[in-house]
Amino acid sequence: MSSQASHISVGALSAIFDGTKPQIHEPVVQCVQVKPLPPQANNQERYRVVFSDISNYVQTMLAIQANHFVTDGLLRKGCFVRLKQFQANSVKGKKILIILDLEVLKELGEAEKIGEPKPLESKSEEDEKPQPTTISSNGFYGAKAQNALPQTSSRTQQSRPAQSSAPATIYPIEAISPYAHKWTIKARCTSKSAIKTWHGRSGDGTLFSVNLLDDSGEIRATGFNEQCSALYDLFQEGGVYYISSPCRVQIAKKQFTNLNNDYELTFERDTLVEKAEEQNDVPQVRFNFITIGDLQSVDKDTTIDVIGVLKDVGETTQIVSKMTKKPYDKRELTLVDNTGFSVRLTIWGTTAMNFGALPESVVAFKGVKVSDFGGKSLSLLSSGSVTIDPDIEEAHRLKGWYDAQGRGESFASHAPSAGSVSSGRDQFKTIAQIREEYLGQSEEPVYFSLRATVVYIKQDTLCYPACLSEGCNKKVTELDPGQWRCERCDKTHPRAEYRYIMLLSVSDHTGQLYLNCFDDVGRLMMGTSADQLMELQQTDDKAVGDFIQSATCRTWTFRCRAKTDHFGDQQRIRYQVSYANPVNYSEEASRLADMIDSYVVA
Repeated sequence: MSSQASHISVGALSAIFDGTKPQIHEPVVQCVQVKPLPPQANNQERYRVVFSDISNYVQTMLAIQANHFVTDGLLRKGCFVRLKQFQANSVKGKKILIILDLEVLKELGEAEKIGEPKPLESKSEEDEKPQPTTISSNGFYGAKAQNALPQTSSRTQQSRPAQSSAPATIYPIEAISPYAHKWTIKARCTSKSAIKTWHGRSGDGTLFSVNLLDDSGEIRATGFNEQCSALYDLFQEGGVYYISSPCRVQIAKKQFTNLNNDYELTFERDTLVEKAEEQNDVPQVRFNFITIGDLQSVDKDTTIDVIGVLKDVGETTQIVSKMTKKPYDKRELTLVDNTGFSVRLTIWGTTAMNFGALPESVVAFKGVKVSDFGGKSLSLLSSGSVTIDPDIEEAHRLKGWYDAQGRGESFASHAPSAGSVSSGRDQFKTIAQIREEYLGQSEEPVYFSLRATVVYIKQDTLCYPACLSEGCNKKVTELDPGQWRCERCDKTHPRAEYRYIMLLSVSDHTGQLYLNCFDDVGRLMMGTSADQLMELQQTDDKAVGDFIQSATCRTWTFRCRAKTDHFGDQQRIRYQVSYANPVNYSEEASRLADMIDSYVVA
């Protein structure tokens, strides 16, 4: 055995998932593969890493805070690492680790894969059952480690069974996903909404939401109806709580939250919420500030955090919503900072009515939406929060600047940017902007223009047989040769008319996107009707492939509609092409020239 192999903790990976085996503190393993994962909804890089202990290998995923080991070039194939903090789980018979912290052992160098490790797989149905896991600052102590939750002073829903010997499962928020089971998080409630009433076909109901924070990240949780009544008074902003599954984990609805998390929680009937006695071992509100001077480069509808000195406090006024006809209280504030700029920020509802900060206070806002109507302005979201004179470095720095020189300075506001007064239907977007701005995740459809090149056309769903009845266009079924049945019209036709229903992959300099096209756009792009193409295919098998090849690698200006579609419990954004035009290079040059002029400082 080589000197490098002698440092590896042989058998440690198997012991991690079997509490009956001796646990190895901070095991040393070899990295045998590093691979980036597909881009996430929040565009955050993630990495999959395979580690070996000579006997076995296991798939792992790096937590976001550990990404720097890859990006800095430390964690590479063949290197040796010490696993310092991690969380284990079993998903459909596969063992998975989430790595929260590690140490690359540079002194051991690198080597080819040592030994012939075998995959860690569940060997029985019992093994495939999700097991509670525990993490600590020193590492993992096994699925049956004795690490019970501290006693708490307040409980709701149901008590923890006294006869249960299973340990509590302490998960970092970042590790929560639909594949995690039997977990408990310890988190601070950083924001609690008011109780809201919703109306649907099945009746009316109530709901409220809280934002939860721990060292690893944040997540939104919502309680409906009975859970709203049971949990609303228990949650207090600033309090620390244990929340234990069962609790539904689902894809986050980005139109309702400003948190950087792909998932959100829904409290269920048996969800256990307990107030923690120890309230100081969880971080307070976490901010990611944008300076007021940098707002000019922030896109419309982006959610940000901002801090500034309160220059002016307006009176509370009331407006009536055009859609709901309900009155809303609002108050306008003016913030300034040491970049020399000011911005108008609007707060709403009870926050506006109860706002008591005095001018010249330093105020931090978490979760404000950027608008570019008449210049840059901000609006506090219902899930956002306000902190007056926070005890943080940025606040102390701003207070010192304002007392020393800022009080006597004059401040500029952001002028309207080029195109800010145009309709949302006329906005050109890059593919990166479409994803970063989550276009289509709001309640209403979003329209935009896109200039992109067709790189792929899906052939097996290129078109479909449609009904011949005028205005129908529904898919028909061939009963017998010469008999096509339309269930909608309740008619049988002698033939079908084929219509395009194309799925395109398009690309620009920022990324790739799938678009859905119907018959009129398909005719334009393919240069022939679907009916003629299917007829031609009867005599020439290569006809469809030739037409598809001629339609790819062509650049178009697409007018698109983005809207969220629901399929059972799943949802996805569908990008539908309304119409397409070949690129008019004269108009495109003029548009680009106007964009350049808008950035020229007079």
